[in-house]
Amino acid sequence: MAKFNLFYLCLPYKIPLKKMEFVKMTWTQITVKSDWLGILSSGLCLLHCLATPFLFIMYANVGAQGETVHPSWWGFLDVVFLVLSFIAVCWSIQNTSKTWVAYALGLAWLLLSFIVLNEKFELLPLAEEAIYFPTLSLIGLHIYNRRYCYCGSETCCADN
Repeated sequence: MAKFNLFYLCLPYKIPLKKMEFVKMTWTQITVKSDWLGILSSGLCLLHCLATPFLFIMYANVGAQGETVHPSWWGFLDVVFLVLSFIAVCWSIQNTSKTWVAYALGLAWLLLSFIVLNEKFELLPLAEEAIYFPTLSLIGLHIYNRRYCYCGSETCCADN
């Protein structure tokens, strides 16, 4: 089965991990950890998105001369969660046994990155709630991948 690579950006691409001395984990351990990383990063991203309105309400009256002051590190967390979820999606895409899960993970990450970048650069007017769908999709797909697509061979999962 051909593995899906997210525009050939997923790292490591065709790097034989067994030859790297500093990596002591097996492919199975990396796959399990990539799904946990995906669940954790997407879950923290969801909490970050849910907490943002409350943070902005809290800081609404702090600004000088009517300007709203927001902590700069809070906006940087969007990029951190996006990078962490990209790493998790890349590893999970390369190691999943179901092709549709790989495509769904890639599509959900692309949608999440579009929404985050759109929010940063204000390209299109989108509802703030639009970010919840790809985030929840990533969480669900990583849970599904961890539970049903975790195997060492392509024949161990049903309904490829």
